Amino acid sequence: MRFQPRLAFSLTAAATVLALLGAIFSSPGLAEKKSDPALDEARKDVKMLDDVYKTAVVLITDNYVTEESDLPAGAAAKALFAAVKEKGWHEVRLLDVSGEPYNDENVPTDDFEKAAAEKLKDGADYYDEVQTQDGKRVLRAATPIPVVLEKCIMCHENYRDVEEGAPIGMLGYTIPLD
Repeated sequence: MRFQPRLAFSLTAAATVLALLGAIFSSPGLAEKKSDPALDEARKDVKMLDDVYKTAVVLITDNYVTEESDLPAGAAAKALFAAVKEKGWHEVRLLDVSGEPYNDENVPTDDFEKAAAEKLKDGADYYDEVQTQDGKRVLRAATPIPVVLEKCIMCHENYRDVEEGAPIGMLGYTIPLD
């Protein structure tokens, strides 16, 4: 019988905590995320674009790169990315995550790119953030690039000893949301 007051107090305290948590999590914006169709569509677009771009690089490398003097698929991809950006669609950057960039243009420069590079090196297969640029919402997203063909080593000898599947680079996307 001595412990009943403590038990009653504990049950009352537990009920109070549960009521507070219920109130907090039923508050608008905390319990459920609002639907964001533009964000959902942009994430879907990133997956599609990523598949298209990476498939193109593999096809170019596999079919058209036969010696070191050939146009590297990475250079062709960067030219494509520049044309897409110039037309106002979206931005894509080819970035290094290995610490041994092919050239200095490929080094992650801002906080998002640096964080994405770390996440992808740690095994993530996708990383994104919603940001505001020039007063407009954008989706910043990143996906890993592993060495997938032996031909990749032709231009990137430093990747010869990279563990299979480990990212040596990433594609960094900026997709307008509004």
